[in-house]
Amino acid sequence: MTSDVATEVLDNRDLRLIAALQCDGRLAAERAGEVLGISTRLVRRRWATLLGAGTIRVTTVRERPADLVGVLLRIKVLRGKVDAVAAALAARDDVPFIDLTAAGDEISAVMLTRAGVRGGLLYNQLPATSAVTSVEAKTVLHVFSEATDWRLDVLTPDERAALTTNPSSKSAVDTTDESIMDALDDDARAPAAAVAAQTGLPESTVRRRIATLTQNGALRTQVLFDPRRAGLMVDANLWIQVKPSRLDEVGRTLAAHPAAHGTVATTGQANLQVAVWVRDLGELYRLVTQDLGALRVTSVDTVLVGRAVKRPESARGPKKITLPNRPRPLPSPQ
Repeated sequence: MTSDVATEVLDNRDLRLIAALQCDGRLAAERAGEVLGISTRLVRRRWATLLGAGTIRVTTVRERPADLVGVLLRIKVLRGKVDAVAAALAARDDVPFIDLTAAGDEISAVMLTRAGVRGGLLYNQLPATSAVTSVEAKTVLHVFSEATDWRLDVLTPDERAALTTNPSSKSAVDTTDESIMDALDDDARAPAAAVAAQTGLPESTVRRRIATLTQNGALRTQVLFDPRRAGLMVDANLWIQVKPSRLDEVGRTLAAHPAAHGTVATTGQANLQVAVWVRDLGELYRLVTQDLGALRVTSVDTVLVGRAVKRPESARGPKKITLPNRPRPLPSPQ
């Protein structure tokens, strides 16, 4: 829920500059300064500091294969074995998200699998691991929003609109485009000269291709940073039960909520899962009682996250998803 180490909260100016990069990861300092009313020199200096210190990273967002299916896992584990099981899961490429709950005996994870494939992790490894006492699996039916869609709530609607590129219809991406996006994976703000040096392409070609990829929506970016630096100290997963006739309406409404950094419809009785970041337990209480109450949901199971084990903001592995052939075995309790 919170860190044992004090986290320095960034000031509002820096948060607004981060939010500007959330709108467009390759945003020019001149444009950001013009819209936000900050000098170009200051924008450049603060971005350089935030990026140089590792406070933020700007990376690309890749399209997932169309046949890839998400499965949400709630894994109950014997006390004392949670870290070992979580570490084994974290080593898998098909498990991109892992949280430990504040209660200390449950792992929340997202597993990716191919449609129609009976995964060995869910059907063989987890049931055969004596450290695991129970597994609940819910298949994602519809994604309303993902972590890459989340935005800091520090810009006005007009500012956000002015800073966001409205992509035209997507065009085909060729091998040259792929090589450029590969070069931008871990640093989406890399200058064209650096990309040209890495790919062997002319700098003029790189500039033209990046502009086209951005304009047609093929090149998408995200800003990775610790939400606690924005004062969002409480991380929670809400497992919500909604009447089927209202599932789409409620899902879309919650996906647009400033606190939501992931909203999906799932199988099971609790058919909507929402991940939220809020400032404190009081704000979480108001979200549950007022915001969810106004939506007339049937029930809510609120689970506090104690520690994020694996998330994109901490991962530096390959961006392209490759499902493992021989994942490492999960540990026994001995």
